[in-house]
Amino acid sequence: MVVGAFPIAKLLYLGVRQIGKPVANRIKDGARRSEFFKSYICMPPAQLYHWIEMRTKMRIMGFRGASIKPMNEEAAAELGAELLGEAIIFVIGGGCMVLEYSRQAANSRRKEEELNETIASLQTQIGELSLTTETMDAQIRELNRLLMSLPAPQKK
Repeated sequence: MVVGAFPIAKLLYLGVRQIGKPVANRIKDGARRSEFFKSYICMPPAQLYHWIEMRTKMRIMGFRGASIKPMNEEAAAELGAELLGEAIIFVIGGGCMVLEYSRQAANSRRKEEELNETIASLQTQIGELSLTTETMDAQIRELNRLLMSLPAPQKK
């Protein structure tokens, strides 16, 4: 009993997304250990995130002119690593969505092309049948004309 084609593409996308989480965790661990990653990759986005978050909270509470202190290095590195991990998972998920969308669009395009080919084929067949009908109609009219021009059979 064959139910249908096995959705291997969807299974692969799911596998990629599942692999994304451990990969993101390994990258986060590497970012925590590497000074270059900490200083240039993790900390600037973490400090920006902290600044935006604190600025928003201060404005909500009504403190418009309050200055915001930067996070300490350890907390910024930790937050930056978390942001990096989440960004990686988001990019992998977004990539899977884009791939699935392009696959669905290709399938839709293919089905539409098949439908257009079927319609064109049917229109060609209708044209051929119409021509055949006209030819037969002309032949019938010719035969009727010939029959009418023959003398009537005489009765004895």
